[in-house]
Amino acid sequence: MRMFDLSVPISNRAAEPFPPRIVYHAHEEGARQAAESLGVPIDAFPNGRAWAVETVTLSTHNGTHMDAPYHYGPISEGKPARTIDQIPLEWCYGDGVLLDFSEKKPGTSIEIEDVEAALKRIDYTLKPLDIVLIRTDADKKFYDPSYFTAHAGMSASATRYLLERGIRVTGTDGWGWDIPLNLQVEQYRATGDASVLWEAHFLGTEIEYLQIEKLANLDLLPQPFGFKVAAFPILIENASGAWVRPVAIFP
Repeated sequence: MRMFDLSVPISNRAAEPFPPRIVYHAHEEGARQAAESLGVPIDAFPNGRAWAVETVTLSTHNGTHMDAPYHYGPISEGKPARTIDQIPLEWCYGDGVLLDFSEKKPGTSIEIEDVEAALKRIDYTLKPLDIVLIRTDADKKFYDPSYFTAHAGMSASATRYLLERGIRVTGTDGWGWDIPLNLQVEQYRATGDASVLWEAHFLGTEIEYLQIEKLANLDLLPQPFGFKVAAFPILIENASGAWVRPVAIFP
């Protein structure tokens, strides 16, 4: 098998509006901690060094992560929306389908006709529980201040198109699934139409689905289908999302 890592790292250098914070505790500090907690001298450890550990402060939506239905609202499909610890794991492993929108200008909206054209280009028909990956190449700006606005976003109608064909897990290499938030706000201020705010996300209150955001390396995949995707979220009780390390697996 060939495996492709589709995640970005949790990093202090990430160009995210609300970045994580990682504090690195080296082996010397580990020896001091161990000596104090265990009641032994520091020189009991080889060269005065013990364990190295890190302290991480971050949101469940930092880095490559999966949004649970509860992220979109308290109700989904007329029932209490499921949190990340309640979602079916069967949804998180399946046939991958890569749709390439890397030629779309950042900030533009991906519509139904764009999705249909992308499927036609690769001669593929969607089936239930395919995992659809949206390539915009925004991950190349992960450490750049423009990362937040570097992606084309999925419209609500294009998202509905996928969900009505049985798709339950989607993913994008953009910072978010919709068009960039600043453009949503500009549209709202210009028109007064609140439906432009988070429109594709809010579709998850009608049709239950999972989004993976901040994917990476979709440009490295050697073919647009004929591979598996494994994307199991970290088990966090009652959470709206969780970190995930998706992998594309080619035979």
